[in-house]
Amino acid sequence: MAASSQLRVAIWLCFVLFWGFSSVSALIDGLYCGTQSCYEVLGVSRDASKAEIGRAYRQLARKYHPDRFQPSKSDETRETGQQKFLLVATAYETLKDEDLRKDYDYMLDHPEEYYSHYYTYYRRRLAPKVDVRIVILYYSWWSSYTEAINYLMTVPKYRIQATELAKQQGLFPKNKEKGKNRRSKEEIREEEEQIIRDIIKTKIDIKGGYQKPNISDILLCKIILLPYHLCMYVAWNCSWFYRFTLKGEDFGNEERLYIIRRNMKMSQAQFDSLDGNTIDSFLEKELWIKDNYEVYKKEQEEEMKMKMATDSRWKRYRRWMKSEGPGRLTFADD
Repeated sequence: MAASSQLRVAIWLCFVLFWGFSSVSALIDGLYCGTQSCYEVLGVSRDASKAEIGRAYRQLARKYHPDRFQPSKSDETRETGQQKFLLVATAYETLKDEDLRKDYDYMLDHPEEYYSHYYTYYRRRLAPKVDVRIVILYYSWWSSYTEAINYLMTVPKYRIQATELAKQQGLFPKNKEKGKNRRSKEEIREEEEQIIRDIIKTKIDIKGGYQKPNISDILLCKIILLPYHLCMYVAWNCSWFYRFTLKGEDFGNEERLYIIRRNMKMSQAQFDSLDGNTIDSFLEKELWIKDNYEVYKKEQEEEMKMKMATDSRWKRYRRWMKSEGPGRLTFADD
């Protein structure tokens, strides 16, 4: 009987000691507010709302701000006031965020999960705010676009066109500086290369996997913006039908250019890259009218056939197709 009572007393003492140890170890140095409770630092209860927490933080922040703090006790100094201000800021950052506050409350309620609290705390502090896969995809996209621009910089056709356009617009630097402001030929050449690169980026519309990356082209953004674009598309079509079909209004220049671009199956960037004289010729020929465009299309095809008939490279290709062709079996080394 005495042994059983002693056993119960020992169990009770162990429970008391364990409970006391757990309540003390619930506050871990280095996590959140350290060995002090974030609620006690701000002077609020665990049931306090966000508004109450924010109000308490603003009062303490005004009191302990380094620019306004005035020590009132003998043991208070500027350094202790600054430490107190940092502690108040840490408590507020912990309790204002719902997820952090849940983790902190869980740590207070489950002090025995010592290592789990460390993992949860540093996982939230060190985890990136943006999905790493999106960052990698976006970086890879930019690398592909840069690779395409670097290749186009080596194509004589595009370099010559960009150089002529830069000369017409007077974009190339003039090496007329004297004295200390005089630049070297290498610096001028680098600036010219950058100007040519910028013109190629602006004028060439790259499609496919090498096109210029845009945050709105990400699938998630497209899904989010889908209702908006769908509404705009329906509203635009309804407006077009009402104005030009029902009311019979005449097309303006903007609508005419849109129809011409649609007939030519060109993107907006490709159409914008055309010079003004070409666009004016489209308007003079009234290519927004279907019959006029069909005539223009046949004229372009005939002109292309005439060019290919007089082109030496095209003649060699036709001779090769006639004599050998891609399907002919041959044992020639070349």
